[in-house]
Amino acid sequence: MDTNKLLQHVIKQISVGVVILDQEYRIQYWNDFMEVNSNFTFDMVKDKTIFEVFPEYLEKWVRKKIDTVLTLDIMSFTSWQQRPYLFDFPSSRPVTERSDKMYQNITFFPMHKPESQDKLVGILIFDATEIAMQHQALEEVTTQLQMEKNEQAKLIKKLEEAQAQLLQSEKMAAVGQLAAGIAHEINNPMAFVTSNVNTLDNCIKDLFRIITVYDEAIELSANEELLAATKKAKHDFDFEFLQEDLKDLLKETKDGAGRVKKIVQDLKDFSHVDESEWIIADLHKGLDSTLNVVWNEVKYKADVIKNYGDIPAVECIASQINQVFMNLIINASHAIEEKGTITITTRNYNDNKVQISIKDDGKGIEKKHIKRLFEPFFTTKPIGKGTGLGLSLSFNIIKKHHGSIDVNSEVGKGTEFIITLPVDKKIKDIDTVSH
Repeated sequence: MDTNKLLQHVIKQISVGVVILDQEYRIQYWNDFMEVNSNFTFDMVKDKTIFEVFPEYLEKWVRKKIDTVLTLDIMSFTSWQQRPYLFDFPSSRPVTERSDKMYQNITFFPMHKPESQDKLVGILIFDATEIAMQHQALEEVTTQLQMEKNEQAKLIKKLEEAQAQLLQSEKMAAVGQLAAGIAHEINNPMAFVTSNVNTLDNCIKDLFRIITVYDEAIELSANEELLAATKKAKHDFDFEFLQEDLKDLLKETKDGAGRVKKIVQDLKDFSHVDESEWIIADLHKGLDSTLNVVWNEVKYKADVIKNYGDIPAVECIASQINQVFMNLIINASHAIEEKGTITITTRNYNDNKVQISIKDDGKGIEKKHIKRLFEPFFTTKPIGKGTGLGLSLSFNIIKKHHGSIDVNSEVGKGTEFIITLPVDKKIKDIDTVSH
């Protein structure tokens, strides 16, 4: 048998999906795997775009993948852990397995038409259902073993929880110390820079005044040779541009120094390293400094809306309250899968109490998880993405401040955490902390 025909026969019948698209996303090849799982023959889909055949496709994401492969001429991959059902195919194991969908690993790769410079994109679809099922079964076994711990293990776990919370608290204190230390170290050289830039600004202004005086004196002297030399020098060195450029450079330098000063102040406000005792704190200032510290974590995920009310200063340990703000704001950004909104609202509540609401429009929390949110080590994040200590530590901090923290959440619509704090730490008639 001819080698090319043999290869075509193998590709057609191999148990891997093979699709070839042109630069307009139109289907140029489609093997038996695709026909069986999609119920579309090649003749039915030929020259149609992949998005016409699969209207449920994640079109924006796929276009980006294909364009990247075409532009950079490189391969690209996606796994079932990232996107389980890129193609909406039924499971090939409907009886023996629990999934009714086919888990898939996908490879995108560049191609060229034979004897042509036209580019093509190949797509390989690997059935990963068996691997996925084994992975999920392993997770279930691990969960089951965890549930079968005896009373002694539970006691050990409680000790570990207490130790972990202590370590987390110490770690946050260390972060505060580090932030304050960085702020202090930056402050000193920035003071020199700011002072020197201001002095340089004045010196340059004086130099330009002196040059103006020289110009006027040369004009009055009517010395043609001096006038010509001066004019030539100004032309050669583009004196007018030099004047304007120096002004812009100094202004940009002052603006940059001002931004650094603002960052340093935010670090100091966030850490409150010298204020580990109870103080009268401005919560709005704490929220703003915390937002600036975690802004790199938030800016790509969410727009932040501030609805600050007219609330009094609160007696608290400011660095600890800022830790709570940080945990809730970062959690809110993690709950938003692509781009969303985080809304921060402050208001007076009853007598001598204030409320701080941090609300996101992310994926929300299932009801069965809400009652466990404040348990140490409990997390709804993927393995390796969270310790499960942030909310537990926040819960204990608010409790220490004789306050409460409540949660409202709806799957698919978002989550709101509401903190209630007494204005005065002597007020202890706050309701029991609720979930």
